[in-house]
Amino acid sequence: MHDTTGPALVLVGGGLQNALIALATLAARPHAQVTVLERDPRPCGNHTWSFHATDVPDALRPVIERVAEHTWPDYDVQFPDGPRRVELGYASVSSEHLADLLTRTLADAPHGALRTDTEVVALDAGGVTLAGGERLPADLVVDARGPGHAPPAARGDQKFYGLELALDAPHGLERPLLMDATIEQVDGFRFIYALPFGPQRLLIEDTVFSTSAELDAGPWRTRVLAEAEARGWSPAQVLREEQGVLPMPWSGPGPAIQTEGPLRGGYHGGWFHPATGYSMPHAMRLATIVARHAEDPGALLGTDDYLRLVRRERKQARFARFLNRLLFTGVAADTRWTVFQRFYRQPESLIARFYACTLTPLDRARMLVGRPPRGFSLRSALSGSAIQ
Repeated sequence: MHDTTGPALVLVGGGLQNALIALATLAARPHAQVTVLERDPRPCGNHTWSFHATDVPDALRPVIERVAEHTWPDYDVQFPDGPRRVELGYASVSSEHLADLLTRTLADAPHGALRTDTEVVALDAGGVTLAGGERLPADLVVDARGPGHAPPAARGDQKFYGLELALDAPHGLERPLLMDATIEQVDGFRFIYALPFGPQRLLIEDTVFSTSAELDAGPWRTRVLAEAEARGWSPAQVLREEQGVLPMPWSGPGPAIQTEGPLRGGYHGGWFHPATGYSMPHAMRLATIVARHAEDPGALLGTDDYLRLVRRERKQARFARFLNRLLFTGVAADTRWTVFQRFYRQPESLIARFYACTLTPLDRARMLVGRPPRGFSLRSALSGSAIQ
């Protein structure tokens, strides 16, 4: 039973955002009342989340050290003009690892609870109503139920299909291959992404930045297996598969400045990088703020640090959405790779700030000045009509 005299957090949705809020809050306040509600039998879904070491807020580093399942000191990218080694730390975490950590942490907490197979039928600033009529009162409700609950916007899509493979022989990768765009360009900007989880264990994903959200898993699976074989990575066993379609909007302001709850978090609340699909940096920053106010979570939305954070996120999101508009409406689909080849000629410090969504005015200028990428049409970009 929860101690009803203390402030309570009810977190709707057991994905990345609310997992980080729960872990950060209980790390800061071990006796906090934290309830995570998940409609599926297990939290965290079926994903691999990745992030740069430079994305992590200082206050959250002890938590993220437990969250990170695999870490590397650098990574590679590959484009037609050649490879580049990027000297930025990189990390990833699987759904299974995060779900296990979240489950253990909530079970060990005096006032923690994880309720799976639980359907929420209504929520407001004061609590949550479950199917069957049970009411859970809360000082702060966080609604982080995923991209499916986000408002519509003019957008492209990041589509991906990945297989985690056990191989017949060592793959030879010493670090992640974050982006290999030397492959055939189909349906937009296409690249291979590979994470080495062990000498003979590898996640390989086929990713496309497209103006179509259609993803037929059968052909994509065939394509991923063909890429693996072409690189000498002969699968002995498919351990896991994952797929998804992430929004890459070119309209909308980013997270709303809320004056009353429920607090909208994760993709549902716009806490993601519009130009990359990465959500970890934004989820970490929101989790840090919530944990900081765990003693009085009901007052969070009126605090100066919450308002500063949201304003920064909105400013960064506007520029990222502008970049999406240029990419999807100004550059022909078969030449979109040139945008990223040009980007990876930038200094590593700028690359780090881009992924963290903390670009400076000078960074933004550096990304835009100079010769435009091949296939760019200013007229199309100004009209806002997506180029197929």
